[in-house]
Amino acid sequence: MTTTTLPLTRQARTPSSDRPSRFLAGIGTAVLILGAVYCLLPVAWLLVASTKDGRELFNSFTFLPGTGLTENLRDLSSYRDGVYWRWVFNTVLYAGGGAFLSALVSAMAGYALAKFSFPGRQVIFNILLAGVLMPAVTLAIPQYLLLARVELTNTYWSVLLPSILSPYGIYLARIYTAAAVPDSVVEAARTDGASEFRIFLRVALPMMLPGVVTIFLFQFVAIWNNFLLPFIMISDDSRFPITVGLYTFLNQGADRPALYTLVITGALLSVLPLIALFLTLQRYWRVDLMAGAVKA
Repeated sequence: MTTTTLPLTRQARTPSSDRPSRFLAGIGTAVLILGAVYCLLPVAWLLVASTKDGRELFNSFTFLPGTGLTENLRDLSSYRDGVYWRWVFNTVLYAGGGAFLSALVSAMAGYALAKFSFPGRQVIFNILLAGVLMPAVTLAIPQYLLLARVELTNTYWSVLLPSILSPYGIYLARIYTAAAVPDSVVEAARTDGASEFRIFLRVALPMMLPGVVTIFLFQFVAIWNNFLLPFIMISDDSRFPITVGLYTFLNQGADRPALYTLVITGALLSVLPLIALFLTLQRYWRVDLMAGAVKA
């Protein structure tokens, strides 16, 4: 009679062997919590400060809500015949139009760089990488000089045009297209007689949608929060975005402290569209992650 013993394939885990991993996980969780508090604390203070009137704002520093939110909103809406809402409209135009056009141009350029072979393709891609590394603030003055030569300063185009071309957006679109759009699908569409534009619009673009949405969000947030470019380009306050408009409020607050409450309330309202946009568009990332999990 022979006895067979099964080999021990997995070493028994002891409570002591789990302690280092639990300790590291606890440290990681603590760091993430501290980072979240660091990022959300100014937003929490902004939310509380917008509920206080001028007396409550300057006489006490607490996180207890005040009683002046309704009055602050009314004063902000009525100040200079509602100029703040004009700035909101301008910002939506700059950020929405610029981000949409930038996402479209980036998607088309990224698709061309990923799926077409032509002389100079790698050189163009290397130039784009150099553009990603260059801070946008260094281009503000050259852009102003170029647009001043064609008499487009102090117009909506002076903010929209520089926002359309995004080196990082093109780079991201190129990388995402190479990974998400199989060459076999493109070749099959060409074999069926579809034109290149139709292939991009009906075949490639739906596959690129999560990447395009990401580019749109990045550009929307960047343009929404942009200060230096419109500050240099625009002199007419009726064309100001929120950032430059609130800056003018802040400067006037040195002589009129009551305007500080308008600045805080306006800053709070300017954050809400960004939060709503992220909550609305995050489903595209969730769908993409689920699709990747199914494919795996």
